[in-house]
Amino acid sequence: MRNFYKNNILKDHRINTLDRIDDLELLEPITRQKIIKIIAEAKQNGVELMIFETFRSTARQQFLFEQGVTKLNEVGVHHFGLACDLVLNINGIPSWEGDFSILGELSRKHGLIWGGDWGKPYEKNDFVDAAHLQRCSIIRQPSLFSFEWYPQNDYNPFKEVY
Repeated sequence: MRNFYKNNILKDHRINTLDRIDDLELLEPITRQKIIKIIAEAKQNGVELMIFETFRSTARQQFLFEQGVTKLNEVGVHHFGLACDLVLNINGIPSWEGDFSILGELSRKHGLIWGGDWGKPYEKNDFVDAAHLQRCSIIRQPSLFSFEWYPQNDYNPFKEVY
């Protein structure tokens, strides 16, 4: 595993919290840069976004699974600092209502997988998470979750075979 996970996430005092965390510093640096660019470009296109969740503990992942919010039971890409949920900012209030297609466009442009199509824009998905972006392909998730793999700086999830 790269040092960011070990040196930043594992040492953070919120590692086991049930609270929602929206701290950009808990995003792996390449992922963080891409998220910042996406927020800025969306704003240039008249869409105000806000960061809703970055890091997610395994306890929170389990809680959200029990609520039916996620399909992953024990750990998710958020746990590794490689995922972020961006929602619409309506006068400072987070909103999941409206068109999130700009996230799909900007995520692909910046090399992130969008939860609206999970990196497969021409296939119908049975689980859509339109506010979710991640820097890990679906095919890589098992090796990430088993702590065998972590993306290098030049990693592009779209260059992998699905």
